[in-house]
Amino acid sequence: MKKKVLITLSVCAMLFSACKENNESNIKKDLESIDSKIASGFDNLKDTLKIKDNSNINSDEFKTVTLDKNFTSLEGTEITFKNILKANEGKTIVIDIWASWCPDCIKGIPSIEKMQEQFPDVAYVFLSLDKTPEAWKEAIEKYKLKGSHYYLNEKMSGEFGKSIDLDWIPRYIIVNKEGKIVDYKSIAADDKTFLFILKNSEKKDQ
Repeated sequence: MKKKVLITLSVCAMLFSACKENNESNIKKDLESIDSKIASGFDNLKDTLKIKDNSNINSDEFKTVTLDKNFTSLEGTEITFKNILKANEGKTIVIDIWASWCPDCIKGIPSIEKMQEQFPDVAYVFLSLDKTPEAWKEAIEKYKLKGSHYYLNEKMSGEFGKSIDLDWIPRYIIVNKEGKIVDYKSIAADDKTFLFILKNSEKKDQ
C-alpha cells in the first residue's frame, strides 16, 4: 500500500514538474509574442503618423528659403522676411501667422491683446495667409490688430509654410533680442510655456 502511495506521489510530482516547465515555456512564448506585437504596433503607428526627423525644428535660425520669402506690406511694397526681422532688430519679436478665415486665429485675438498689454515693448509681427489682400486688410481693421502687418499670397502648404513646418494656424514664433528662435511652434497665445519663454526673453538686458 505504501509503495503504491509513493509511486502515485512520484508520478504526480513528475507531472507537476512537467506542467510547470510547460507553463513557464508557454508564458515565455506569450511574452515574446506580446513584445513582438507591441514593437510591430509601434512601427505601424509611426508609419501612420508619419513621424520623421524633426531636427530642423530645434534650430534657432530660420532657413534661407524662409528669410528670402517676399511679403507685401500694408503700403503695398514688397519686403523679405529677413528685412521684416531686421526692422525689429534688438527687440523680442512675436510672430503670429494667421488668416481671417481661420476660427482659431480669431479666437486667439483676445489673448494677443492681453499679451500686448503685459509685454508692450515686444514687436508684434502678423503674417497673413488670407485668400485676398482685401480680406486681410478688412480683418486688421475689424479686429483692430496692433502691430506690423504683412501679407503672403500662399497657402499653408506653400513654400513658406513648408519651410517652417506649418501644419496649423494660428502659429506663434518667438525670436529673442539676439535674433535667435526661442519658441518655434506654439499654437495658442495663452499657452503657459509660450508666455514663460516670452517673459524670460523680455527679462534679458533689462
